[in-house]
Amino acid sequence: MKYKHLFFDLDHTLWDFETNEQETLLELYEQHALESRGVPSFQEFSTAYVDINERLWDRFRKGFITRKDLRYKRFSMTLLAFKIGDEKLNEALSDQFLEVLPTKKRLFPHAVEVLDYLAAKNYPMHMITNGFEETQLLKMKNSGIDKYFTHIITSEVAGSLKPYREIFDYAMAKAVTSAPESIMVGDAMELDIKGAHGVGMDQIYFNPAKPPVDFKPTYTVNSLAEIMDIL
Repeated sequence: MKYKHLFFDLDHTLWDFETNEQETLLELYEQHALESRGVPSFQEFSTAYVDINERLWDRFRKGFITRKDLRYKRFSMTLLAFKIGDEKLNEALSDQFLEVLPTKKRLFPHAVEVLDYLAAKNYPMHMITNGFEETQLLKMKNSGIDKYFTHIITSEVAGSLKPYREIFDYAMAKAVTSAPESIMVGDAMELDIKGAHGVGMDQIYFNPAKPPVDFKPTYTVNSLAEIMDIL
């Protein structure tokens, strides 16, 4: 086998982040009766939150804000978008979001089939994720995929985030492997694909929505099932 170790991203690659996130946000919207607080609809609440969360994650990855800032500002800013200034509500939403989200189990189609296939071929598999340690471990456990992975490397423990070299070097050191013997599977062009390329590791770009790209990965798949034709 050309590759001796496989590295996977979690969110948006195996774990269906968008579906699980929307289910969680809907639960919080209904539980806290946000319509009665001045949020006209769940769709408007969701749209505002997703936009703000993406912008704050970008700032977090660049080192401009802390983990605590990200955790609490995304809901406080969402509430303020609807002219709601309520710190207790913000804290409740922030804490409950991280409690409920990891309990969701939706995976992308063929995720388990592919992991079973790779496990049967005795590939050592590892996870590299930018998420928070406790949250990511719970996502994997509750969706039943933690058993497939030898090492789970989170940015929180590694002290670095994708796409930076340090997290990839940390992951390869944990797995006792090298870049030429490894391949990265992920959906994020800048974080997973270019990050892996930057350390000399081949990549499988999971691109189900088929947006145009400005970089040619080693492989591109539109369905996880196509990975079985590569490995």
